[in-house]
Amino acid sequence: MIEHPASPQLRRAIPASGEQIPVIGLGTYQAFDVGSRALDRAALKAVVQGFVDTGGSVVDSSPMYGRAEEVVGALGSELALRPSLFLATKVWTSGQEAGVRQMEQSLHLLGSSTIDLMQIHNLVDWKTHTATLKEWKEQGRVRYIGITHYHSGAYDELERLIKTREYDFVQLNYSIAEREAERSILPLAQQMGVAVIANRPFAQSSLFSRVRGKAVPPWATDFDCTTWAQFFLKYIVSHPAVTCAIPATNKPEHMVDNMGAGYGRLPDQQTRQKMAGVIDSI
Repeated sequence: MIEHPASPQLRRAIPASGEQIPVIGLGTYQAFDVGSRALDRAALKAVVQGFVDTGGSVVDSSPMYGRAEEVVGALGSELALRPSLFLATKVWTSGQEAGVRQMEQSLHLLGSSTIDLMQIHNLVDWKTHTATLKEWKEQGRVRYIGITHYHSGAYDELERLIKTREYDFVQLNYSIAEREAERSILPLAQQMGVAVIANRPFAQSSLFSRVRGKAVPPWATDFDCTTWAQFFLKYIVSHPAVTCAIPATNKPEHMVDNMGAGYGRLPDQQTRQKMAGVIDSI
């Protein structure tokens, strides 16, 4: 078991409610798509327990991620951690009936009568699912609703939907290597009062390849950063529009490293530009 750090993890408010969530969450894409044997899930069990022990709560999944929802639900139940988790998943199909069936299955797999955040994955049939999710939200079956995409090519449509004020969250790709969201969509989300979840925080791991063999700049200690993972994550969560970043991992030691980004000081705007310059120069 991992001890709680002396200071609490930095938290950000969900604009729609004021509820606060930790800035570092846990993604499950690929990492949680494993078999049912205890051996297959041993490392993930340590990841989930350690994630909560170090102040985490937001776990993001999707029916698209293979067995990830089932694994999250099973481990949450086995470790008795459901009350500590903010469960986020997605609907990823077309048609009203198919969407309802898929979301019912997600509830079953996650072992919960309520989903904290249900998102429309990659905007698939978003009009149909938005209508359903509004009803589910009124019924208390979901607490928040959101829209997602993984590519900057969808930003125009995401911006249009953010402006409707119908969604509590938007999830999009954002990292120190993929900064397109800074131009308009992040300021818009902040203006409209929409929470932002940043996916692909390591640009699909390509950032680690770029810095392999290179030391973290010594001035990173000015904002309590000692590793490249923390460098990349602190860049993201220091943007005032970002509510939470969701790095995925199946390695306990990587989870602990990632969670370190949620503690201590964050870089200011001038330092963020300096950080981006480091990466751009590699």
